[in-house]
Amino acid sequence: MSKPKLSNKERMKIPRQPMPERDPAERARTFEEVPLGFSEETAVLEASRCIHCPHNDCVEGCPVGIDIPAFLRLIEEGDFLGAAQKIREKNVLPAICGRVCPQEQQCEKACILALTKKPSPVSIGRLERFVADYERRSGKIEVPEVPPPTGFRVAVVGSGPAGLTAASELARLGHKVTIFEALHRPGGVLFYGIPRFRLPGEVISAEIESLKKMGVEIVCDAVVGKFATISELFDLGYDAVMIGTGAGLPWFLGIPGENLLGVFSANEFLTRVNLMRADRFPNSITPVRVGKRVAVIGAGDTAMDAARTALRLRPESVTIYYRRSRAEAPCRVEELAHAEAEGVKFEFLTNPLRFIGDEDYRLVAIECQRMELGEPDKSGRRRPVPTPDSNFTVPIDSAIFALGFGVNPLIRQSAPELEVDDRGVLKIDPEKGMTSMLGVFAAGDIVTGGATVILAMGQAKKAAAGIHRYLMEKKLEGSPLEAGASQVSGASENRG
Repeated sequence: MSKPKLSNKERMKIPRQPMPERDPAERARTFEEVPLGFSEETAVLEASRCIHCPHNDCVEGCPVGIDIPAFLRLIEEGDFLGAAQKIREKNVLPAICGRVCPQEQQCEKACILALTKKPSPVSIGRLERFVADYERRSGKIEVPEVPPPTGFRVAVVGSGPAGLTAASELARLGHKVTIFEALHRPGGVLFYGIPRFRLPGEVISAEIESLKKMGVEIVCDAVVGKFATISELFDLGYDAVMIGTGAGLPWFLGIPGENLLGVFSANEFLTRVNLMRADRFPNSITPVRVGKRVAVIGAGDTAMDAARTALRLRPESVTIYYRRSRAEAPCRVEELAHAEAEGVKFEFLTNPLRFIGDEDYRLVAIECQRMELGEPDKSGRRRPVPTPDSNFTVPIDSAIFALGFGVNPLIRQSAPELEVDDRGVLKIDPEKGMTSMLGVFAAGDIVTGGATVILAMGQAKKAAAGIHRYLMEKKLEGSPLEAGASQVSGASENRG
């Protein structure tokens, strides 16, 4: 590999390259992807901003440990396929992660350029997306070589980020992997929870196709806990089980009127549009009628997705209601900016009190209260407190709750041996990834509560390593196996 041609002083003079996007007025009426991606020339220029510092803090900031300096150097040299292959050594979903992961809070936050006053960090996520897209369009996606079969079979429950990552890691180690997906299409939250204008379906499908070429089998319409319990998977001949079912149980406020017609959870709303294509009615049989005025409750990334999706169904207005200020909104800054540019309205420091319905139990209005920021709570954010005599009512036709998600209890109910904490998330041995059931491992949001794609993937890599160790120990006749129950710790806190 050749040495960098530019001095660090020259590199630091190169400005961070902007990502071209569709015009806001145009994109607000279509589900076409909003960011258009870097050109080859722009990608090379942006990669040239890396000063190749000796610390490699960006690698430490990546939950899956991608060799970021190496892939940036390959881009700078014009070896885009080599850069993609370098990423795939650690990340099986580069085109997805390059689009939806919060790099500004992970690898880019650790970039040494982020610590200086003038330059901005290298656009690591956008460059990851660029090389993954280049690789896909070239038709030269390199599938990792699979070693001879070990003879062990592993069942992976769920085909979201954790399930796909664990399946890839296990297949690379020679194990026969079957993924069981509850819905009719693989991808989990990647397909049903993230809109196509942020993550196109063909990108997800291409990443999944690579897994199939590695020998991973995917069985859809298979609800584990219904067609088979965790214990019954062992009876079917599987030697280990990895649970990666995510956190899909929506949270509500518990205020009057939540059962009115026109009140949705973001999970239901996004699933009906993203997976069942309710936006294509009457060609689709699952319409979503949002009416003229839409209210979205919450200000995380899911709230932005719900609001921007609702906007594309052509109501007169979409308004986000959030009880804290703009500065406390937990969504990515760029997602809020995208929503605002497209025409989504915001009511900050506003808390819903009740929904109002008509005689047919249809939603017609929302009553809210203005808030002020008080002292910080345990999250470090200032606690919102009500402003006296500030109640007001606004007419609306539909409301979408986007306040976060809990763990669906189905797996736990079908396997009472699984230990959970007071939030219902599975307890695991933090080193091995094993649950309280021998041979049953877990990763992703079912362990952490709602988190991010890349954190679920990082955890899944650890779980896959734990499964491999467990199976190799099992192969040694008479080798003692430890159940996860003996060293189970509590799950990490919800980062949502």
